[in-house]
Amino acid sequence: MLIATDEAGWVVKRPTKPAIGRMVANLQRGNAHLVLERVEEDTDGSWYVQVLLRDDNTYQLEFRDGIAAEHYQTRTISQEKVLTAMLSWAANKTGWKDGFMWNNIGSQFAADDAQPQG
Repeated sequence: MLIATDEAGWVVKRPTKPAIGRMVANLQRGNAHLVLERVEEDTDGSWYVQVLLRDDNTYQLEFRDGIAAEHYQTRTISQEKVLTAMLSWAANKTGWKDGFMWNNIGSQFAADDAQPQG
């Protein structure tokens, strides 16, 4: 199941394309962060894509594929590219990462995987 959560605390279970579009369009100071998380009962790890509208009006896009070592980040000035990437990720489309230069930042979260889950 997909869950969308923004910084203002708005939570949408099974968000539609229009709902995700509105949430991305509404990013602003005080509500500058949006997370789309894939939650499956039988799947370990964290699977999400998130965006942060930075103070310089760029978008910091990140995703995690299950474990901290697979956490990547990029930046763009294009809200449209962010929305396309998030919608494609939500729909499990291959190639959703194309068009960005991703940096693996998993080492910043190495302690996450060392913590016991429970």
